[in-house]
Amino acid sequence: MNILVTGSNGQLGSHIRRCSSNSQHNYFYTDITELDITDQSAVQQFVHDNQINTIVNCAAYVNVDKAESEEILADRLNHIAVGYLADAILSTNGLIIHISTDYVFGGNKNNTPCTEEEITNPTGAYGRTKLAGEQTILRSGCRHIIIRTSWLYSEIGKNFCKTMLNLTATKPSINVVFDQVGTPTYAGDLAEAIFTILEKGLDKNNNGIYHYSNEGVCSWYDFTKEIARQAQNLNCDIQPCHSNEFPSPVVRPSYSVLDKTKFKNTFGLSIPYWTDSLSVCLSNLGYPTK
Repeated sequence: MNILVTGSNGQLGSHIRRCSSNSQHNYFYTDITELDITDQSAVQQFVHDNQINTIVNCAAYVNVDKAESEEILADRLNHIAVGYLADAILSTNGLIIHISTDYVFGGNKNNTPCTEEEITNPTGAYGRTKLAGEQTILRSGCRHIIIRTSWLYSEIGKNFCKTMLNLTATKPSINVVFDQVGTPTYAGDLAEAIFTILEKGLDKNNNGIYHYSNEGVCSWYDFTKEIARQAQNLNCDIQPCHSNEFPSPVVRPSYSVLDKTKFKNTFGLSIPYWTDSLSVCLSNLGYPTK
């Protein structure tokens, strides 16, 4: 099997690269310098020349705030380019595994975990463009697995976890919002799940939208407290605050916990609890976690 992983220098793509290092399948890892997925002819040519039969699309415009002023650019990557990938893989009767987001929700006032059937209602450009990407895959008719995830973090690149590690180690006090609730997702866990689906052929033909995050529920405040506790950054006074104390051009989902029942039942995979996965990440970063 020939597998194209786009956005392979990002958090998730990098972890898929690690997972697949000993695979018997042929993986092609690309980022913008190897393949510009906003170039339709380049996408078609790459898929044709390398006989690609599976695409794992990890590429995305992910700057939530900046997307409000750069929606055309965000749409080009999160929507238009996704259509190019879908059309290319349709021509080979192949499969696309596409990564989406909890930000397709947000406008609804939820207090129970969101299922895949929940009505989507994004509140900003990032969520709108990611939802449009999902819809263009569905319209294409290609074989697909769309995975919505949330609060992605890892040892790689810039993310909330690494920011909080730095702040709780260097600041005497910080305020963190407590009125936005979801679930952190360790990129290594999601990468392992995708890799297992690819390697073992776990119902790859089961088209649909699925939810994946780590198990459990927390606020950004709770997440920060646990990061500091495990990393032993105990000299920082971490206080809860309301989200309106941090003005933002976009309204973020106040409750975007994802229901993973469909994913677990379909693929037969267990999902780690978020604090356990945080320990793995911090250990990989060199912290003697407890």
